[in-house]
Amino acid sequence: MGLPFVVLNMVAAVMFKNLDIPNAEIAFWTSLIMWPWTIKFLWSPFIEIFRTKKFFVVSTQILSGLLFGIGALALHIPDCFAIMIALFAVVAFSGATHDIAADGVYMSELSGRDQSRYIGWQGAFYNLAKLVATGGLVGLAGVLAHTFAGSDTPARQHFVDAWMIVLAVIGAILLLLGAWHTRIVPSSEKPASGARSVKEGLNGLRAVITAFFTKRYIWYYIAFIILYRLGEGFVMKIVPLFLMSDRGSGGLAMTNEQIGLYYGTCGAAAFLLGSLLAGYFTAHRGLKRSLFTLCCIFNIPFAAYALLAWLQPESMVVIAGAIIVEYFGYGFGFVGLTLFMMQQVAPGPHQMAHYAFASGIMNFSVMLTGAMSGYLCDALGYGSFFAAVMVATIPAFLITWFVPFTHPDTKAEQIAQETQQQYEQTDNQGTTAAPYALGGETSGEQ
Repeated sequence: MGLPFVVLNMVAAVMFKNLDIPNAEIAFWTSLIMWPWTIKFLWSPFIEIFRTKKFFVVSTQILSGLLFGIGALALHIPDCFAIMIALFAVVAFSGATHDIAADGVYMSELSGRDQSRYIGWQGAFYNLAKLVATGGLVGLAGVLAHTFAGSDTPARQHFVDAWMIVLAVIGAILLLLGAWHTRIVPSSEKPASGARSVKEGLNGLRAVITAFFTKRYIWYYIAFIILYRLGEGFVMKIVPLFLMSDRGSGGLAMTNEQIGLYYGTCGAAAFLLGSLLAGYFTAHRGLKRSLFTLCCIFNIPFAAYALLAWLQPESMVVIAGAIIVEYFGYGFGFVGLTLFMMQQVAPGPHQMAHYAFASGIMNFSVMLTGAMSGYLCDALGYGSFFAAVMVATIPAFLITWFVPFTHPDTKAEQIAQETQQQYEQTDNQGTTAAPYALGGETSGEQ
């Protein structure tokens, strides 16, 4: 799930920076091509009525792998920026479809308790792509560019050749994963029998949208989803550009290899650790008790980039330390939003589609702020920009503190709620319920 998203959302920014594309254009277009992750709920009902979720998981991996291979060849076309953006837009559609199906497999094959238990692992492996892509592959591009620098070709051409190899490697990884997942991904559902009409899919979409917007507290939840990642949306595109910019313009003048080591490897490892610990932390305390803590740990560490921009330290240890702190907080806090969407927004008859809807709204926030971030950063400069980001995180703290929960947060609460509902039903019918039978039956279902 993570590799296409991270490559398009983060690695592409480094690649285009190496190819001398202006910062504002990089931030705008690499944000705009993320649109499919925002509107993926529009085709999620069709995934539920055609074939199986596993089919879409595997086929989209293979398609994305092939498209990255084509992108590797397209880099040698003069003025390839528009072509690469078009190719990446198709990869984004494929990757967003894969996310819908993969989330559907996760929710349909695991119990609610296992979803909480393994959410940290799910987030960790999703973001393992950051270790592979922003660490290994960005660093590999820098090493290859320096290797090719001994030739007589222009400096830009060195990066073209280097990124051609890197994109080919990404394509090969996805193709191999697609082949492996053909055998290994579980699927308990039966393929849909016969072709079902587009009209049925549109009716399903209408039902999904209607059911989503009639959920209890839904407008509060939409605001919560948008505001939780507001600060991250601003910094996501700018951070790699800030790290690579020269010190005269307020950056840290880091090379691709340094970004791969500090920003990709150390940072991504901290993210993995944060994701794993957050999963167990939340499973132990419950999401309701943990959510505000997770929000604080997610948003406060963005201040690390403001400090880096103001101080511009020479020590790579200091820079790496700041990145590690931010990435650990990012990994730890992101679990809160993911689990909230799974357990409070998605539950119901259209669970997979509603989770896709919620995550689409989440990505819309990130896409919109990312598209504006380049122009805002050009206007303010790096130091003032990162200070403004910290102000933008304040609404997240406020809305998280007061966010209501629709569904019970623990197994005991689920049993109590279901028992109460059955008591109310039997009371309305003028009959008496058997508490032990109800409790035992509910426990068995759990």
